[in-house]
Order: sequence, then structure tokens, then C-alpha cells
Amino acid sequence: MKKRADKISRVGLIANTDKTACRSVVRQAVRAIEASGRTVMMETATQQFMGREAGPRMSVSALARAVDLVVVFGGDGTMLSVARDLHGVQTPVLGINVGSLGFLTAVSSKNVKEAFARVWAGEFDSDPRWLIEAHGEIEGKEFVQCALNDFVISRGAASRMIELEVRVDEEMLTRYRCDGLILSSSTGSTAYSLSAGGAIVSPSAEVFTLTPICPHTLSNRSVILSLSSTISVKVLNHKPETLIAADGQVEKPLKAGDEIVFCRSRHRLNLVRLKGSSFFKTLRQKLSWSGSNV
Repeated sequence: MKKRADKISRVGLIANTDKTACRSVVRQAVRAIEASGRTVMMETATQQFMGREAGPRMSVSALARAVDLVVVFGGDGTMLSVARDLHGVQTPVLGINVGSLGFLTAVSSKNVKEAFARVWAGEFDSDPRWLIEAHGEIEGKEFVQCALNDFVISRGAASRMIELEVRVDEEMLTRYRCDGLILSSSTGSTAYSLSAGGAIVSPSAEVFTLTPICPHTLSNRSVILSLSSTISVKVLNHKPETLIAADGQVEKPLKAGDEIVFCRSRHRLNLVRLKGSSFFKTLRQKLSWSGSNV
């Protein structure tokens, strides 16, 4: 990766502006980048957060197209938001965690200077992650949304189950009576799906995980499907209110008869991983498994 590192001349910074702790971490990053002779650029909200008046005003996607490396400061939630904004942009993304250990962020905020030194030395790998996509018609309008982790169809505030009909490649799978249904990518297997009893899936596995939330039929369990599958989910219940959410951040109401189709997106997010880090190492640390201190 040394040749690729030599091609990094412009670095774009995106911060979670709701976390005041990000400000000092971004300052450290700016010093490390500029000391290497590279140019720092920021999207508009981060510019304002850092009090920088100079430089063009740019959206997240415009910034990503203008730089050779995107650095995101925050947690997994910030990474998920950026992933959707970068839909179709192939610029590599390095996540710096400001808070607790995350699955998508590669570097602790305590190791910013060291991390950049390793990037300049080419000590990193590319870790491409497929996005997943949902499309359909909601209230007479076209609905198209992408997600990195998952889509969740769930009930609203009422404590009543919803009913969903699920087809895989046009073949009937089942009808779920449940509190909700999680359709996750392999990247999202360690998020809501895991909490609902779904399997942990290696990010390199090209699969969907379909996990019901509190199903009425106790034999309903997670189903692992090929990422090349097309999955359709139709809402059958008139009440209670039913919602669909992308990565827990973009939410839309659904009505009886609405049908959403899920498939692999044409796009991937290119994560940057420092040499020596891995999904399994993060898993051991995050879940406090045996061997986590090795």
C-alpha cells in the first residue's frame, strides 16, 4: 500500500459536531496531516465546528470526491451516516473513534498521530463493505434508500405485533407476526441483529441476515441468505403503525399493502484498516471474549 499512500495528497475531515470531544482530536489530526506536507479539507459543518473560515464550502459527498482519503471522527453512528452520504464514492475512509470501541472505526482517538504515521508509511489495507438497498413505493412516492448495517421494519409506539409477508427471489418464505424484522448486511450482524439473537457474520461473507424481533412463532429464527438474493417484505397489518428505518437513522412510515424490496447495492464503502487490526480482534475486545487480551 506504500504506492497508494504516496498518492494521498489531500485529506478530507468529517466530524460528529455533536461531540465536543471531537474538536481536540480533529486539531491533532490537522497537525499530523499538515506536518506531512499534505492538504487538509473539511466539509461545511466540520469547518464551522472547528471555526475555520478559509476553504470552500462542501457537502460530505463533494468533499469525498475532492480528496484522496476521508477521515471520520465520531463513532459507528457517524460512520453509518457518512456511508450513506458517500453512496457511489470510492474514496477510502478511515474512522477515528471518539468514545467507546466501535466495529467500523479503525483507530482510537488516543492514537491519532501514530495512526497517520502508519498511513503515510503504507501500513494499511482496504476493507470494502457492500451497502444494501431498499426500494418501493410509500404513500404514492418512490422510496429508495441505502444502508451499511441494516434495515429494520418495526411497530411504532403501540405494544402490538405487526404482520409481514416475506418472499425471497419471488418464492414465499413465511409470514411473520412479530415486533419487527431486521434485514442486515454482514457488516450489520454485530449491531441490532446481534441484540435480537442473530448470528455474528464475518464482514467478508456476502450474505443477508433476516432476524425477526420477538416473533410470535418461537420456531422463527434468523435466516442467512445470499447477498445476491432479492427479498421483498409486504406489510399486512392496518394497525399498529409500521415503520422502516435505515441504519436506525432514516425512518419512514409504512401502511398495509406497502411492499419494500431489498437487494445488494451496486456500491461499497472502502474502509481503511491499519495492519495488525482485524474483525476478530475487535470482536474479542468488544464482546470481552476469551483471548481479548492476547
